[in-house]
This record gives sequence, structure tokens and C-alpha cells, in this order.
Amino acid sequence: MKFVLIIGPQAVGKMTVGYELSKLTELKLFHNHMTIDLVNQFFDYSTPEGKRLVSLFRQEIFEEVSKSDLDGLIFTYVWAFNLQADWDYVERICSLFESRGGTVYIVELEADLEERIHRNKTPYRLEQKPSKRNLAWSETNLIDSLEKYRLNSHDGEITRENYFRLNNTNISAVDAARLIKDKFNL
Repeated sequence: MKFVLIIGPQAVGKMTVGYELSKLTELKLFHNHMTIDLVNQFFDYSTPEGKRLVSLFRQEIFEEVSKSDLDGLIFTYVWAFNLQADWDYVERICSLFESRGGTVYIVELEADLEERIHRNKTPYRLEQKPSKRNLAWSETNLIDSLEKYRLNSHDGEITRENYFRLNNTNISAVDAARLIKDKFNL
């Protein structure tokens, strides 16, 4: 079982790279908005009810996948490195897969802000993430998050063996996926 965690700030390309990687590896893609946008139909993600349901659905999927005979899972996540709760969450999900014999791979994407603002408006992103279709809100949220959260790690901060940091500002999602596949021999 392989668990590929793709992290990075909003609109860096986590879902798109994950999609391309899933095509190359046949690992299933579980992007973070699959649960957020499901729950948003009932409760806003910012509410306690919304956060609880998103967490519950994700955990149940992780549990079942980690016990299954699937080759693995690709999951995307915006990790706020300045929040201990996010560190704890990442450790919990990685430990779950490892406790069942899985191998964890962490891919950190980074891209220039200008490129992320451009990607925030791409048709594939808007098709897959209904909550991002309010472009004024989405762009403001993307920019405002820079003041509140640190969404890329410092050099040496992630110490896991299977870790790969990739600046994908000027490379396609297909090329990024190929680099990840080759790096980890997926």
C-alpha cells in the first residue's frame, strides 16, 4: 500500500498533479475538496459541523483504504506549518497507513503567487471544486491566507525518508507527475 500525500498552498496544483499521477500509477486520487464540497452542500466548512463531517468522512475513507487491497491512495492537503494541529493530523494519517504496512510518500509543491492566482481560475479547478467558483472570494482567501498561515515548509523541516519538494511554477502537471513517479519509483 502506498500513501502519497501531496501538500502545498491553495492553487499550487495539488489536485491536477495528483490526477496526472493517478493516471501514471493507477493509485486512487482523493483530493481534499471531495469531502469539503460534499459537506458544503449542508454545512459551511468553516463551521464546527462542517469541519467534523469533513474529518469524519476522510478518516473513514483512510481507514477502509488502508485495510484494502488497493495499490494505494493519493491525498491532497493544505498543511499550515504554523499550526500544531496540522502537524498532528498529518502524523495521524501517515501513521495509520504505516501501521498497516503501507509506505508514505510526501510531495510538497510550491509555486509563485502570480502563477497560483492564475491557476485559481482554471476550468479544471473550477469544475472539480464548486466552492472555488466564487472567484473574488477564492482569490481573496488565497492571498489572505499568506498573512495567517505558512503553507510551505522550511528547508529540512520535513524529515521523513520519502519526501520530495518540487517547485512546479514553470512545469506542467504531467511533467510534475512524471518527476514524482520517477523519484519514488511508483
